[in-house]
This record gives sequence, C-alpha cells and structure tokens, in this order.
Amino acid sequence: MARLAAVGVAALAAAPLFAPQPAPSKRDLKIAMIAKSAANFVFIAAKQGADDAAAALSRQHGVRIEVLWLTPPREDAAAQVDAVGRAVHEGAGAILVSCSDAERLTPAIDAAVDHGVPVMTFDSDAARSKRFAFYGSDDDELGAKVMTDLAGLIGAKGKVAILAGNPAAGNLKARVEGVRKTAGKFRDIDVVEIVNHVETPQDAVVAVLRVNTARPDLAGWAMVGGWPLFRSSQTPNLVADLQRRKQLKVVAVDALPDQLFYVERGLVPVLWAQPIYKWGEIGVETIVDKLLLGKSEPEIVHMEPVRVTRASLGSWARQLKQWGFAGIPAEYLDR
Repeated sequence: MARLAAVGVAALAAAPLFAPQPAPSKRDLKIAMIAKSAANFVFIAAKQGADDAAAALSRQHGVRIEVLWLTPPREDAAAQVDAVGRAVHEGAGAILVSCSDAERLTPAIDAAVDHGVPVMTFDSDAARSKRFAFYGSDDDELGAKVMTDLAGLIGAKGKVAILAGNPAAGNLKARVEGVRKTAGKFRDIDVVEIVNHVETPQDAVVAVLRVNTARPDLAGWAMVGGWPLFRSSQTPNLVADLQRRKQLKVVAVDALPDQLFYVERGLVPVLWAQPIYKWGEIGVETIVDKLLLGKSEPEIVHMEPVRVTRASLGSWARQLKQWGFAGIPAEYLDR
C-alpha cells in the first residue's frame, strides 16, 4: 500500500506497473476525487456534493457510481501528483481534481488521460493540460467583485491588504490579480501587502493579526479565500481584533456556516459565496454525462458566486442547510 501511495508521473510512464486490470463493468464507475486539502472545510463540502450526486445517479441510472477520496490531508502538490497516479493504478474510470499547482499537475493529468482515464478539474484549473472540462468561478472576476465591494465600504480610499493563500494556486493568483486591477481603478486606494500563508484557519488568522499589528492605519482586507473565518483556537483573537478596529473593513470569498457569524455581527459585511457543494455535485454529474450517457460537455462550466450580506443571510443559510450542512443557528434560518 505504501508503494501505491507513491505512484506519480514517473510511475504512470512505466508500462509494467499498469498490467491489464480486470475490465470494470459498464455499469460501474469509480471517480477519484482529489481536492487540495482535507483540512480545508470547503473541500469537505465538495466531497459531500460528490457523494450525494453519485448516490442519486446510481439510483437513477441503475449503475454503481463510487467516489474514491484521494485528497491529501494538507495541501501538497506532490501528494496530488501521486494521487493521480494512484487513481489510475486503482482502476478509476475518471478523475476530478482541484489543482494546487497547475504546472506540477499538468504532466500527471496528461499521463492519466494518455492511459485512458478522463480528467476534469474543479475550483483550480490546469488549463493547458488534457483535462476535458473545468468547473469553477471566473477567478479574475471574483477578485474584482471582492475589491469593488471593499472600495465601497472604505469610501474608495485607504490602505488595503490582500489575503492570498497558496502562492502557487492558479485560481488564487487570478483572484489576487482581479483585486489588484480593480484597486488600480481607484486613485486613493493603495494595496500595501499581498499576504501568502498556509491555508489553515490558524495560520491565516496569525497572518492577518501580524499585518493588523504592523499597520494600524490599514483600512481593509480583500480576502480571496475565507480561511481565517473558520472556527479555530485563534477565533477569539480575530474577533476581538476586528471589534477593536471598527474602521477596518473586510470582504472575503466563501460563506460556510462558521463564516456567517462574521456577517451577522457586522465584522465582515460581505462574503462572496462559492456554491462549493456543487464542485462535487456538478463534477460527478458532468463525468457521468460524458462517460455513461455519451453527452458532449462544454470545456468550461461556469460557477456563479453568490453575494452574502446581512440582508441575504437567511436565504443563504437555508441553502446551506438544504445541502446538508449542520450547525447553522436557527436565528439565521428564520431570517
């Protein structure tokens, strides 16, 4: 089993490793799902969407559709490369992957496709690879939406910082660029820091608090991911800091149950929600349409983000509950 975990691009190129496997039944489909990190709650939601879609489509079409979760425990592009090789070796009929580093994943994706395993990307694309489709947001546009809202909140003037996550992630780089280009349209807005960090709630809060301490005149944060807004041991420190800095405005991407607290309290006036459950749901549906139903699929399947404020908090909370999320306060649902 240790050998299987180490399968990567080099192994994909080695024909002896891929001795003929027993042909799966045409009524079976195993989809390997490789998200960026099992520690990131957004991908747990995506997994639930994939599992639910697989179960529903199995019943609908009289097939057995299985989701094989091969996501690394923490973000690691090399581990994703290994997981692609492992998916092929274990007989996956398709791969659904969010790329931590498109440049490093592209050879692995191409090798899998060359071995007859179709690949679809979600959330973070590898546009130059042989993947057949991508499902996700227009990240440049999403960054522009974040900055446009932030500019309105700070009166179109002041110093802002960008919370940017993994510097190698193509989707995050595109969002950062969207923030920067939009900020450049406002003469009196100055982007003073682009802050990369490990994508865990604790690390993200530490990064935010470090900048807040160093820059007491900071007017706003454009967070291209909502990492610090998830519950962690650092949550009380972040909440206290935001309550003290009433002039500091925050706009962030993602709106899961933990993060809604910040909107309800007015600490983060706007969240741009990605329907992350649909990463898995639409991903599995698209793969099934292509492989089992023979449908022609578009190369880009666009995901439209949802703007969440106090005014729309109730409708978004009810949507999350419908998707199976627990722990949503009743007062949010009753709005």
